Amino acid sequence: MKELEINHVYKDYNLSNKTKFNALNDICVSFDKGELVSIIGESGSGKSTLMNLIGGLDSDYSGEIKIGGIDLKTFKEKQLDDYRKKKIGFVFQSFNLIPHLSILDNVTIALTLSDVKESVKLEKAKAILKKLGLENQLKKKPTQLSGGQKQRVAIARALMNDPDIILADEPTGSLDSQTTLQILNIMKEIADEGKLVIMVTHSEKVASISSRIVEIADGKIVDDRQNENYKKDNLKQDKLVTTDSNANVKKKEKHLSFISALRLSLHNMWASRTKNFLMALGVTISLISMILMLAFGSGLTSYIDSLASSYSSPTIVTINKKTSSADNPMGAIMDLISPQSFTDEEIDEVVNQINTYLSQQHSEIDYTVNKEQLGKGYSIMTSASAGNANIEFQLGEDTKKSDIFYLYSTPPYYGEEQLLAGKLSKGESLDEETGETVGEVMLSSKIATEMGLESIEEALGKIVTVNVNYSINDVLVNIQQKCKITGIVNVNMFKDSLILYIDYDYLESLVNEQGATLSPTALYINTDNENTTNIINNFLSTTDNYTGSVENQMANMFSEMMSTFSVALAIIAGISLIVAMIMILVVLYMSVSERTREIGVLKSIGARKHDIKKIFTTESFLIGLFSGFVGIVFSAVVGGILILLFNSLLGFAPLSFRWYYFALALLLSVIISILAGLYPASKAAKLDPVESLRHE
Repeated sequence: MKELEINHVYKDYNLSNKTKFNALNDICVSFDKGELVSIIGESGSGKSTLMNLIGGLDSDYSGEIKIGGIDLKTFKEKQLDDYRKKKIGFVFQSFNLIPHLSILDNVTIALTLSDVKESVKLEKAKAILKKLGLENQLKKKPTQLSGGQKQRVAIARALMNDPDIILADEPTGSLDSQTTLQILNIMKEIADEGKLVIMVTHSEKVASISSRIVEIADGKIVDDRQNENYKKDNLKQDKLVTTDSNANVKKKEKHLSFISALRLSLHNMWASRTKNFLMALGVTISLISMILMLAFGSGLTSYIDSLASSYSSPTIVTINKKTSSADNPMGAIMDLISPQSFTDEEIDEVVNQINTYLSQQHSEIDYTVNKEQLGKGYSIMTSASAGNANIEFQLGEDTKKSDIFYLYSTPPYYGEEQLLAGKLSKGESLDEETGETVGEVMLSSKIATEMGLESIEEALGKIVTVNVNYSINDVLVNIQQKCKITGIVNVNMFKDSLILYIDYDYLESLVNEQGATLSPTALYINTDNENTTNIINNFLSTTDNYTGSVENQMANMFSEMMSTFSVALAIIAGISLIVAMIMILVVLYMSVSERTREIGVLKSIGARKHDIKKIFTTESFLIGLFSGFVGIVFSAVVGGILILLFNSLLGFAPLSFRWYYFALALLLSVIISILAGLYPASKAAKLDPVESLRHE
């Protein structure tokens, strides 16, 4: 049985004008091991086409091509890949070495695709290169070698998988006469060692050293003759081809591993490092913006929440009525502007609802809300234009008036930590200068500016006149009461507004004097522990009728605004990531075009579609990984600088970094990079090997 049999093979090419060109016409020929065959003919005679069919690069033909008695037509795509990997070794006229790989890597790549152990393939590659006189060129790049040296590297690569057939397409076409002779001697030595060597050439000099000459013209074999002058040399002990001692042992077929693909990808990326760096930089900038935007949103929200929590007590529940729709974004503002008061019936209702919730949902809590123990509060947002609430104070010889932005009965959860100076008001006290009874009020720190004082301490003890002209329960109340400033309250969210804090019972007595009844706009429950507080607050959050304290309402309002702001920032960051993904896709798509011949070389030595995809997707994975890590580092650095800057300017930093922001950034970077690389990888895998090898 012949090593290679070709029976009645026809090959046609479809031309652009919808006609067919007959490249091969009824080719019938066979070859055996140990032959050194030259296929000669003019350009366009069909020599290279025949070589491509024999090498499994092109399977679009009719007829039979049998290797060891098996017809290539019966091979599936993966079997053809394995056939090129194991049975065929290609040597090209233009060498087709991968320029960014070293000589050693160019040779070992044939075994890399088979996932051969690193030490084994290095040992074998070095041995072959040494026999070819290239042992001192291992670390050089192809551009550093002469033409003859490049061709010997190509021969070494073809021999790495110990193939049965060597196909050489014009192996000496670009070499000088002396180098040509060296290469031909190597080819002869390979054939003498038992390989079938087929050289496609139009050179009579090459044909003259062959054992057999097959001439093709117009797609037909016109001559097939033995070379009577051919003399087979005795086999040398130091063979060029080293056969694996375990070649006959059936092993599980291996393919390109992830680690090997990773190494190849790193080589490829380093070769185009400037382009890849700029591409990664675009992704990095998008990731930095995303992380910082998330940190700003989280930081501002946390800051507002911390302010609200600092003005509350873990054992006091505040209840306000919610009158606006839950889906109304201005609802919290409306509830602050026009707080609704509780009737006695409504107080009974809320108490019953809370007690029912405590007993049904949390039976382990032995606690009951007692209506008689409820604290009461009152607040109004006044109108500066109407002047319906203000304070008068003496500034030198002049009497000054300042509008009150918010009148607020002192919440029971206010303590010493809420005071900037002074003490908590408790209703009434004696004016030490006049001996008359005056009320006690607290004011926000804005009072110092309003009174033209240099410090808030100077405002303490000052007597002011509180004027309230407001309709309460449909009764117009006109209060004019002298009060002493006993404390300055530190509520940062109200620091730029003049807020008046007054004891509820004292305010109620003033209202009663006007013939009106003060109904509370807030209720306070003093619970037995923080757990009970949390349970009742959970109940309030499940209803559409109630909300928390004024501070909490403000905090919730700002938190919703920050959440919306954060979502908007995240969308902007997401758009930038999409742009970065498109950029990666375009660059990788261009890379496929630039590396078309390299892809053809890989396919000629047995790379599967999956291997090509793996190489390109691994590159995109590495770009995403690198971008993600760099983005994390730079975000941390920029974030640290911003924190220092904000702390020095504002006294606090509205940034809050979470570990999962960085994890999310890294994950997104990898995902978008891989997604961007899928199409270029698929395109690369689908390239036709013959057309790829012809690509300039």
